[in-house]
Amino acid sequence: MKKISLVLGLALMGIGMQAHTYTNPIIPGFYPDPSICRVDSDYYLVNSTFHYFPGIPVWHSRDLVNWEQIGNAIDRVDQMDMSRANSWGGLYAPTIRYNDGLYYMINTNVTNGGNFFVTATDPAGPWSDPVWLEQGGIDPSFYFEDGKCYFTSNPEDAIYLCEIDPATGKQLTQSQKIWQGTGGRYPEGPHIYKKDGWYYLLISEGGTEHAHMITIARSKNIYGPYESNPNNPILTHCNQLGQLNPIQGTGHADIVEAPDGSWWLVCLAFRPQQGMNHLTGRETYLAPVVWDENGWPVVNGNGTIQTVMNVNLPIQGDLKPQTDWSFNIDFSKLTKPGFDWVYLRKPIDGNYAFTEKGLTLTGNEWDLNSIEYPTFLGHRQQHINFEATSSLSLDAKAVGAQAGLTVFMDMRSHYDIYLSKTETGYAVNLDYWLSSIYHKEASIEINGDSALLRIEGNTNVYSFSFSIDGGKTFIPLGSADTRYLSSETAGGFTGIILGMYCTGKESPQATFKYFKYRPVEAAK
Repeated sequence: MKKISLVLGLALMGIGMQAHTYTNPIIPGFYPDPSICRVDSDYYLVNSTFHYFPGIPVWHSRDLVNWEQIGNAIDRVDQMDMSRANSWGGLYAPTIRYNDGLYYMINTNVTNGGNFFVTATDPAGPWSDPVWLEQGGIDPSFYFEDGKCYFTSNPEDAIYLCEIDPATGKQLTQSQKIWQGTGGRYPEGPHIYKKDGWYYLLISEGGTEHAHMITIARSKNIYGPYESNPNNPILTHCNQLGQLNPIQGTGHADIVEAPDGSWWLVCLAFRPQQGMNHLTGRETYLAPVVWDENGWPVVNGNGTIQTVMNVNLPIQGDLKPQTDWSFNIDFSKLTKPGFDWVYLRKPIDGNYAFTEKGLTLTGNEWDLNSIEYPTFLGHRQQHINFEATSSLSLDAKAVGAQAGLTVFMDMRSHYDIYLSKTETGYAVNLDYWLSSIYHKEASIEINGDSALLRIEGNTNVYSFSFSIDGGKTFIPLGSADTRYLSSETAGGFTGIILGMYCTGKESPQATFKYFKYRPVEAAK
């Protein structure tokens, strides 16, 4: 194995060639379950979104490392029913495929409807209304060959295959069990590829936690029987090689061939930041793949991936610097949010307005603990060490109305810094919601109805402060342990969203002037 790994490593590095260096994750923050396809020199990638709207971000890249979000496959309220979805529900792992001039995004709404697909002639959209599929399970995928469309998913805890009509979604053949994996729990995420006369079936096993892994089987017949790779799993960090890696939970992958004949794998993984806890969600990672002398894929030489990768990418010339993902948005200059901003389940018409003063949120009776439609607009936390600041004013009549910023993992678990309407004026508050536990950390009366609110995050704590002098001085309100909002504690399949919100009786209105976000490492 050491000899094979050395040979593969040399092949990946390219003898006599200068490798490119990039950093994983290539798309940081809550962007799980990546699926990828290539059309000519363009790569397109999608991720799952669960109970957030718009759903299923669509990304474009020319070098596999730098990605630009160009839209969302589910971006119309009437396109998909997201009602009563929570962080365990909604839109699960998608697949993106291209065939005969049409892009397909195949997905599962586990809360409302089951498996479906949407189509577009341009991956930036618009995407069609959903076409619903009969075969159950989750993580659906298409494979096109000789005018036929094959559909895989995982009903009954195994991978099943059938043929469908890609125009109507009608199932044309009986669902047939083709593989149950290597014995790991939850065999899911199936994708079929064809190479050198073999059909390869790639799946994930072990559950989407620390024991996650990628396994593969092959057959000369698409319906099997499938032979398991003797070196499975081809990717996992749940072993001695990966146990000390800062990347954990590697799994749920898709592979793609580049124009130069090289192969690449995208997968999800997460970055534990306090013990075994992670908060930025399951993110998107990239690794090279080579095929050994027996025709089996090997990921990055030894079946693990690293934060800093040094490989030959399928591009000409130097690699562009990777983005640091920081931003400073002046809402008065927008007419709508960017593709990367999300609502909970769906936005209520009239509760979000962009004006010359900024973004005005109109609150309703639903708060952040509700499974309905609170007034909320958020952005993913993409770095373990970060700072986020926003300026807002609150116009409220009813005592108890509030608006501010939230570190939101789930409707049961979030930390909130906010302005509230009191009997005598306004106050700045800090609340902690931890499942069934509620704690008010601070409440300070202020003069006026506006403030700057700041959230700082690091490995161990979130810290909260505010300013009423335009940012000259910030007054600390408190700090809270990160692990209580981690996926391991709070549950769910998502990651932290830094959100702006407004809630209360008699339609309170909060106007946010701007939102700044930066990784702390980017500070000068």
